[in-house]
Amino acid sequence: MIKSPTFDHPIVISAADIDEMGHVNNTVYLQWVQDAVVQYWEHVSPPDVRSRLLWVALQHQVIYRRPLFLGDRVAALVTATGTRGSRASFTTMFKRGDDIAAEVRSSWCCVDASTRRPRRIADDIARVFLPPASLRQGAERNAV
Repeated sequence: MIKSPTFDHPIVISAADIDEMGHVNNTVYLQWVQDAVVQYWEHVSPPDVRSRLLWVALQHQVIYRRPLFLGDRVAALVTATGTRGSRASFTTMFKRGDDIAAEVRSSWCCVDASTRRPRRIADDIARVFLPPASLRQGAERNAV
């Protein structure tokens, strides 16, 4: 099985991220996912494609494993896991060293920048962030 490339997005924890319990507030992870997935897209896609397409978050499933604290060094590791129609799915792992602090599975909708309407993710766009094996699996799912 070919694994999707993973994008490493460093996180800097600020004092504003910390809640009254002394660790990163749960809501901060959602902003981090937004930032990491958008940075991933901007990193891998050509400028002309970025100008035509936008992404809207549809759903996030967050599994918290360990708290993060001010001063921790954290990486958000983003992996695209599939496409179907106008939707793309991603997994974002928040890691402190070898420890997984949280895992987020998210679904995003590809939107035409001009019309602001959902747009089917063409194979040439999907190839930007998915390996060929994933594209074939997505095509099989779409054929059903």
